[in-house]
Amino acid sequence: MGAGPNVRLKLSSRAENVLLLRQTLSGLAESMGLDPIALNDITTAVTEAANNVVLHAYGGEEGPLEVEFASGPASLTVVVGDRGRGIARALRSGETVSDGIGLPVIHALSETVEFRERPSGGTEVAMRFQPLQIRQPDGAALDDGAADLGALEVDGGITLAVAPTELARSVVPRVIATLAARAHLTTDRIADAQLLADTVLADLDRAGAGQLLVAIHVEQRALELRIGPLAGGLLDGSGRALPGSVLSHLADGQDVLAAGELQLLELRILQR
Repeated sequence: MGAGPNVRLKLSSRAENVLLLRQTLSGLAESMGLDPIALNDITTAVTEAANNVVLHAYGGEEGPLEVEFASGPASLTVVVGDRGRGIARALRSGETVSDGIGLPVIHALSETVEFRERPSGGTEVAMRFQPLQIRQPDGAALDDGAADLGALEVDGGITLAVAPTELARSVVPRVIATLAARAHLTTDRIADAQLLADTVLADLDRAGAGQLLVAIHVEQRALELRIGPLAGGLLDGSGRALPGSVLSHLADGQDVLAAGELQLLELRILQR
């Protein structure tokens, strides 16, 4: 994928999580100025590939759904992967393997489609879309260490890495709003969750950090965020939120966690 992905997502293969991919694409389209017609084509192809993981990769059980988005000159590459039994053979045969589309339309909407068997099991479907009229984001893509989301993971949660932070400002609020609504938070608390993420993003920008890492766990009327890396401008010397800050007003719990060599801010948002 060239210099590396701009966005990496790890989710469980639940049908409801396909919506998060669509929200991610909407955020990328806004930041990159992607034409609505092109966005519709890309969304259709990516949704179909993800639905096939949901329906076929794990024999009706849940497993990992992993997606990367990488921008290039006038192009976007999306890789949708699973770690199950894979669906490459059915897709290559041209069968319609989900309720609707199948390989022919994915081929029609993509410039190229490539299937790769993973050595540890599963399939990657790499779709390249070009030529596109897009604003390629300034700044580096995710580095290999930051793009490894294993240290962030929360049981049953969603992990997301975005670089540069220019993209994160469009992508992350959409993902958080979708998950906060799933947690049955009110509109006010959904806005609070988005504002907390924006606060961390602003701190990263001031520190010159180029990427944002997020893990999100959904509970009934509660949302837990692990977000960072910490840049040092949000906490006092004891690691607590500065008095009178957005964190102290809006978060219902806060802690600092180590994730490998990174420090993350853990925030808990409850329905009040």
